[in-house]
Amino acid sequence: MPARSKKAADPRVMSLARAVLVRRRLARSGGTFVLTNGVFDLLHPGHASYLEAARRLAGRHGKLFVALNSDASTRELKGPRRPVMDEASRAYTVGQLRSVDGVVIFRGKRLAREIAALRPDVYCKAGDYTLASLDPSERSALAKAGSKVVFLPFLRGFSTTNLIRRIRAAGSA
Repeated sequence: MPARSKKAADPRVMSLARAVLVRRRLARSGGTFVLTNGVFDLLHPGHASYLEAARRLAGRHGKLFVALNSDASTRELKGPRRPVMDEASRAYTVGQLRSVDGVVIFRGKRLAREIAALRPDVYCKAGDYTLASLDPSERSALAKAGSKVVFLPFLRGFSTTNLIRRIRAAGSA
């Protein structure tokens, strides 16, 4: 079971309703809104590299938002021993990256509701995904929003699952 932490205050970690307001203001000013999502359990160089590349898609006047899986949705996707870090800690850590402009924790297993609300100009995922492997409800929401879907290469050799294995092995040595 992951350790619980006190929620650190970070203005970049926000509700979906507040993120929608930020998105609307950005649309009025002509900026590009980029959305990605994930668990981001143990932040590693692969995550940082991916988020930096995603931020470049937003351009100088745009914003990158990360939809972060809640603890419950992470357990549903990754199993009962995940996440290692609780959602407040993960959101705070991701929000501290200079490439990230906003973080929204989402509760469901899929992101269709958040995509429909935020209507991103660009939605990106790591290169181990394809359009065919995206969830059909998410694909549908992206099509309705008119979002461009981009698959970014990821930094090979970094995986949270493998990192957890290495930590466990180091602890038992």
